[in-house]
Amino acid sequence: MDNEGTHGTRGTRGAQPPDGRPGSSVPHPAGPPPASPPVFPPTVPPPSAPPTTPPAVPPAVPKRPATAPGQPRPAGARSDTAEWLNAHRPRTEPGVWRYAHVPRPAERPPRPSLVGPLATMVLWLLLWLLLTERAVPYVSKPIEIITGPEWWSFGGLKEDAPALVVNSTTLYYQVLVLGLGFWAARIGGWAHVFRYFAGPRLGRARLLLSVSGAVVTVWLVWTRRVPLADIILPAVPTSWMQGGGNQYAALLVSLIAYALIGTAIVWPFARIGQWPAALAPLLGRGEPGPERPRTAPAPSGPDLAHWPELRAAGSTDAAEALTAAVHADRLNDIDCVRLRHAWGAARNRPDRRDSFTDTVLRKGADAFLHPSGRRDLPRRTAVHDPLTGQVRIGACADDPRNPYARRGSGMALEPASLATSLLVVGPPGSGKTERVVRPVVESLALRALTGQAAVLAVGAGGDRLGPDGAYDVVVRIGDPASLHDFDLYGGTTDPDEAAAALAEGLAGDLPAPDTRRAATALGQLLGPYRAVHGTFPAVPELRELLEGSATALAGLRQALESTGHHAMLRELDARQRQAGGAGDPAAVLADRIAVLDRPAFAGFFATGPDARPFSLRSLEQHPLRVRIDLPERAHAEASRLLARLILAQFNAITAARADRSLFVCLVLDDATHTVTAETVRGVRRLRSVNAGAVLVLRTLDDVPEDLHTPLLGAVGCTMAFPGVTTWDGKRFAETWGKEWVEVREVAQHGVFADQPLTRALHALRKMATGKAVTTDAVTVRQVERERWSASGLAYELPVGHAVLSLTTVDGEHAPPLLVRLGG
Repeated sequence: MDNEGTHGTRGTRGAQPPDGRPGSSVPHPAGPPPASPPVFPPTVPPPSAPPTTPPAVPPAVPKRPATAPGQPRPAGARSDTAEWLNAHRPRTEPGVWRYAHVPRPAERPPRPSLVGPLATMVLWLLLWLLLTERAVPYVSKPIEIITGPEWWSFGGLKEDAPALVVNSTTLYYQVLVLGLGFWAARIGGWAHVFRYFAGPRLGRARLLLSVSGAVVTVWLVWTRRVPLADIILPAVPTSWMQGGGNQYAALLVSLIAYALIGTAIVWPFARIGQWPAALAPLLGRGEPGPERPRTAPAPSGPDLAHWPELRAAGSTDAAEALTAAVHADRLNDIDCVRLRHAWGAARNRPDRRDSFTDTVLRKGADAFLHPSGRRDLPRRTAVHDPLTGQVRIGACADDPRNPYARRGSGMALEPASLATSLLVVGPPGSGKTERVVRPVVESLALRALTGQAAVLAVGAGGDRLGPDGAYDVVVRIGDPASLHDFDLYGGTTDPDEAAAALAEGLAGDLPAPDTRRAATALGQLLGPYRAVHGTFPAVPELRELLEGSATALAGLRQALESTGHHAMLRELDARQRQAGGAGDPAAVLADRIAVLDRPAFAGFFATGPDARPFSLRSLEQHPLRVRIDLPERAHAEASRLLARLILAQFNAITAARADRSLFVCLVLDDATHTVTAETVRGVRRLRSVNAGAVLVLRTLDDVPEDLHTPLLGAVGCTMAFPGVTTWDGKRFAETWGKEWVEVREVAQHGVFADQPLTRALHALRKMATGKAVTTDAVTVRQVERERWSASGLAYELPVGHAVLSLTTVDGEHAPPLLVRLGG
């Protein structure tokens, strides 16, 4: 977005937009813009390519340029902006801080007990010894039947037994010992123990163990300790080679037999050790398996610092200019994102592409500046990644209630989540504003500087939501020094639209009158007044009309008759007929509007030609950063009324805007007595119009009880701080739902013996321990339990933590996570 014709606009009554609506011009910034750096030369060669090796430790925060834009860098120094652009940002679950994110390694199972494996190994070794000594009876019967009983005597071989019988018997016992070893390994879980201690190097350990086993087995067969060859080779028919036969043929047959024996021995080990997969990387036929390092992987995509999108579209000159600026640190992170967004809007239009290139070459880093002329905020108090729009608010706590993969990962908020609206609940002093609201406002303000968002922050006076220099418009209601007033009618020219929003602000929190009847009563007065005067009435005039002042109504009637507005005369007649009736809302509306008709607000809500109102309608056209300070300390009732009116106007304006490419977000630092049935319906519609709201409450009791469930269902993101009551916790627990968990129940049952000796032993044990002999009955079952209980939210949240649940506009969900704020 070029700033020609918009930079330096003064006031809110500049040139009218094409649609003729007032109040939609760009207000001037709250402070003077900084001096922009000189235009850079477009032909500066970029430095050498960045290294491809990943850093040893992933950076926790995005780097900011070490030198100011326009200053020379030290020789050989790397560009921080280029490193920030090319940082690894994987696609992850909602809420994960993507900058240099490294997934956590898979969870290791609990350490297995070594008692079972050791016991089975000892038993196997004992059986091995007994079989070697031929001390187990009847074991030799199968081999005795196979070899013939004539070579056996009293369970042992005779001395004159042939070698084939001796070797067969030896091999029989060795196979028996090997089979018992497999049985012991299966019963004792040796494979599970091996996999646990091998850990992430399981493939390498399995390869080493299988190769070692194959080598040892081949050596045992070769040295005749395992007489496998002595049994197989005599079975090879060699009669045709005897009697002067071919000796080379006999050697060849022997070698083939040995090769077959070796293959038969090695093949099972190769199958178990998965040799083809393990040797493929060494042979250049594959890639090694991932080791899950805790370091940030090197960027695998294109080098964003060289602007490949521009080069692919043929804008090489602009790409060279921006590349030189990035490597010279003349562009900061906001500049890069702003220019990328401007290119995204121009790349599909050939006429705009030429204009983009020309603007970049002429203005350099000042191209497509924000209308305020700002390139960054005066101060950042949180960690931001403007490329993804994320702001880091903390880290997931290492708590069993968090999923294992999320523990320790950074927690962030982004427009995709804020577009579903965020509800923050916590008592005063729990850190809602400092640790959540202000970082979110900063993130949206940075996004506004890139031309992608508009933010409206509403709170108490002061710099709790950021300094004045971070905003384009600062409205201090009730402060005579404020440069801007507030438009009670939202910049609209339609009396019915203005009446609907004003009725919601004045009487939306009251059970009676109905806001529709209140809107009708206001419309019957606003329409005639605007038809006569061309503007809506100021607060004193509106109060007089609602109170039924004879002088005011007579003057309005006379003006209507003189100008011939017969339709508006019927509206005024209807208002006069309804005045004073049983269900007339005018008296209640007059009492409420009287809250704003105070000396402190004299002239502040003026509507005449000398007024300086700021209209929320400006947010639908320009990426503005607006802050409205409410007089909460001196005029609490007026502050709540205005906050309610702002929320109603925001819902109406965002729902009716035609261009929804700009993300618009409202941040209410205190939404006490602000939420009504109509505003809840409006908040539910925000996600479909690329808008969102952040509502902060001290407790859910600040909202009418019948709106608790609709409000929690309307917002996609919810956050509970330490100190919430069990009543609030119950609502959150119901909203977050349940999950299936595995429950292990152990029941102890008494053991009753029937045998006298057993009863005596049990009695002796009871005398020694003082406890009866029992046995444990373990039951494992799947049950459905709440993710967070009401008591857990009320009493188990540590200080400085919060439970956050997220939903994106695409429908992705993140379960409620315990977040360590500020981490």
